[in-house]
Amino acid sequence: MVYSVSGKTSLISARCRWQLIATMTVNIMTLTHGVGVGWLAPSLPLLGSEESPLGEAISIVEASWVGSLIGLGSLTGNIIFGTLLDRLGRKLCMYLIAIPNMIYWILIYTAENVTYLYVGRFLAGISGGGCYVVLPIFISEIADSNIRGALASLPLMYVSIGMILGYLLTSFLSYYVMPCVAIALPVIYFLTIISLWETPQYLLKQGRDTLAERSYYFYKNLSLSPSDNDNELAQHDAAKQEFETFKQQVLSGGIRETITWRDFLNRSTLKIFVINFTLIICNQLSGSFALFNYTSHIFNELETQIAANTCTIVMGASQVLGIVCAVSLVDRLGRRPLLLTSFVGMGFGELSIGLLKQFAPSDLLAQLNWLPLLLMCLVAFIASLGVISLVFVIVIELLPAKIRSVGTSICMVTLSMFIFVSLKIYPLMIFGPGLSATMYMSAAACAFGFSVMSLFLPETKGKLLTN
Repeated sequence: MVYSVSGKTSLISARCRWQLIATMTVNIMTLTHGVGVGWLAPSLPLLGSEESPLGEAISIVEASWVGSLIGLGSLTGNIIFGTLLDRLGRKLCMYLIAIPNMIYWILIYTAENVTYLYVGRFLAGISGGGCYVVLPIFISEIADSNIRGALASLPLMYVSIGMILGYLLTSFLSYYVMPCVAIALPVIYFLTIISLWETPQYLLKQGRDTLAERSYYFYKNLSLSPSDNDNELAQHDAAKQEFETFKQQVLSGGIRETITWRDFLNRSTLKIFVINFTLIICNQLSGSFALFNYTSHIFNELETQIAANTCTIVMGASQVLGIVCAVSLVDRLGRRPLLLTSFVGMGFGELSIGLLKQFAPSDLLAQLNWLPLLLMCLVAFIASLGVISLVFVIVIELLPAKIRSVGTSICMVTLSMFIFVSLKIYPLMIFGPGLSATMYMSAAACAFGFSVMSLFLPETKGKLLTN
């Protein structure tokens, strides 16, 4: 059977079937990474107690290293997999990112002292950093342009779901049962991606045109062997012509040429990097990641009477809902409207929290103990509509095809660096100048991001990634 090669398609159309299946399959790894991130918060009280499975309680300093080493690992993973992506290919790199995560869970189970956790968290970071480089590029290269935004937004949804799942499982399972359950996910991922093809762009880059055509037909759900039926023969000829057009577009982007400094040091490419770096920096300084790591501190400052664990789960659900909405809207409304709306909404939400903390008396906060949770959930939801969900999509779509792998790695290294910076700045701000000043700083970052993106960010909806 040959499906139409022209016209609008949707996520549930026959043409997009394998694109959606492949995307959901590879995102088992981002789900796994989210579970590993979510493991930490419920585990720290146990690790710091007299009943610690390590034999002795870990100190506050050791706990901070257990938490932060995943960020340094992510930075390392960005560099390693950004270097390997064009040398080994997307498929082999997808296999490799599962291995550090498997070792992470083994080290948690066998840990005899905190050094095991240091190494494990660093390896988990390498795996996560690899996910953020390899998977968005793989997904973007197999997806039709009119569904690419939705598919490329899914990794962060899986990470968010994984964090909630990790938090819940760790809260209800014993220390030694949790890694036995969690390690099944990377094993399942490793086995299920066997059936997936390497992307047609990478195969064309390697000069393997026949395999590239087979890969293209696989992901577009087109037939390689038509029957003698005239209609199917005509559709097969149309599919053949579609691939030839795609091939010429890809090769015209210079992907088989050697990358030089001139590919980076020219006006148009430098402008793209400035836009990407600004988006990444504003993404982190707006608190899109840090605020969700310090929710208990924030709710304590706002004097809410609701349990911190409950607030964390409700905020996580709000974040997932926001990303689901982003997935459904990004290819309809475009990237610019969602991102700009997200910056504005997030900025006003954070400004409201800052004003509430600064001017509301304690007795009023006690009476309206639901209001801080509502405001934080609104911030989580609106941030997920664009500021959180669209970073990978926009970064990849702006970069030229020839330097996309290297450029994505550079951008993800920058993201990991500013994740580390934001995680260090925000607790110092909350316990120093105070929560109000922290929220005003975050709102200012949103305002700056909105200003720059509204002036310089082009709409990339429907853009071909072949050049």
